[in-house]
Amino acid sequence: MIAPEDINRAEILAEVTEVFTRYEAALVGNQVAVLDELFWDSPFTLRYGTGETLYGMEAIRAFRQARNPTGLARSLHNIVITTFGADLATANTEFRRAGQAAGRQSQTWVRMAQGWRVVAGHVSFANEP
Repeated sequence: MIAPEDINRAEILAEVTEVFTRYEAALVGNQVAVLDELFWDSPFTLRYGTGETLYGMEAIRAFRQARNPTGLARSLHNIVITTFGADLATANTEFRRAGQAAGRQSQTWVRMAQGWRVVAGHVSFANEP
């Protein structure tokens, strides 16, 4: 059971914020090797995208390698990172790309032996108000 004092401990929140920022830079810079590194290399990893449903790291890796690398720049809004103890976190944000509807992204991060890794991710477009 997570005690209230173990939610958003400053040092853990700083670690996850740093790796989330690294992920975002790799995403907009199309640094596929970094993106692959930051996802858990497992058949249990999943990523639900705006047009794809990917189960397992092999499917995620294949999607990234085939993706068009243009137009990846975006701005983030309302970033909410919450840590639970020393080894589990969620990161949620809204994003905007030029010419597209607003989007949402959620990630579940787990500290593995290799460091923080995304074990589940979801990207979708929000309905315009």
